[in-house]
Amino acid sequence: MPDPWDNAPRQTGGISANGLMLKQFEPLKHVVARYLVEGLTVFAGAPKLGKSWLALDWAHAVSTGALAFGTVACEHGDVLYLALEDNQRRLQSRLRHMRVTDASERLTFHTEWPDMEGDCIPRIQSWIDGAIAPRLVIVDVFAKVRGFNTGRETQYEADYRFASKLQRLAIENNIAIVLIHHTRKQEADDPFDTVSGTTGLTGAADSVLVLRRDVGSQRTILYGRGRDLEEVETALKFDSEHGRWRILGDAGEIAKTHERRAITELLGRSVDPMSPTEIADALGKTRSNVSHLLSRLMAETLVQKHEKGRYSLIPPIHSVHSVHSDSERSERSDRGVAPRITQPFQIEDPADTYFGGHA
Repeated sequence: MPDPWDNAPRQTGGISANGLMLKQFEPLKHVVARYLVEGLTVFAGAPKLGKSWLALDWAHAVSTGALAFGTVACEHGDVLYLALEDNQRRLQSRLRHMRVTDASERLTFHTEWPDMEGDCIPRIQSWIDGAIAPRLVIVDVFAKVRGFNTGRETQYEADYRFASKLQRLAIENNIAIVLIHHTRKQEADDPFDTVSGTTGLTGAADSVLVLRRDVGSQRTILYGRGRDLEEVETALKFDSEHGRWRILGDAGEIAKTHERRAITELLGRSVDPMSPTEIADALGKTRSNVSHLLSRLMAETLVQKHEKGRYSLIPPIHSVHSVHSDSERSERSDRGVAPRITQPFQIEDPADTYFGGHA
């Protein structure tokens, strides 16, 4: 029996599932490994936090085949940097501050560029067509090329329309385009909710990066999320002497290490065992997080649990804390006496140093 679909009219421009599965695609390139992939990336952060320094490091590394952050491999190729809030004098000063001695002919700067209502897209395409191996376009900042809303569209629709044009340009040419943008002043639990403007901008992007200073730890963290990008949460430190951001490590692991040390130092200063609630209050942490870390510290035989759910540091042999016996501590606990801390609590962590004041 013939298939009734054999003579049905075919829609043009589409592709069948079978045809799609038979196609061969080039693998997506990570222009900066782990952080920048082909497509459109919105890179947002507060003013003067250091977005432009980081973008300039990426541009230099890609154009010379060097390492971004000093440690991360890049896809070598041509770079177009639209530094629309800078001038040539400031760009030269920054490159000299970064100790750039191998400035590449493959990195092109422009300090003026038409907006999206003008020749922005055609001129980027012209640069792509003329480059040997185009890899990266950086637009610093998006507001300078965005264009204006029409009277018939919402802010969301305009953001999506402008971003979609750049996203399509990036995908069709197999390059990465980075839009540098600002975050809003209002805080949010999710860093990606702080990107200024409507969700039309982030919705059209393939990836979103947010550079944010963590209020609790005072560290600067680079968050990343995208369709083809594994989630990123990297703690960074600005090397003010060389004008470059350096990677400290995974922000989550660093935070755990910092908090573990905070707990052990607090218990080491306390004459009496402490409850998870007392520890959490002293450190400004949540009780659930403290309880989880105490369990891990117990498994590593660094702390011990007493009656009534209190904890103390397991003293090393000949430690001065060993003069306080368990019975003495238990007696104080039974009387409801709050734990005494022999010294003010303070942690010094070189990773907490923040080099501010850089755009």
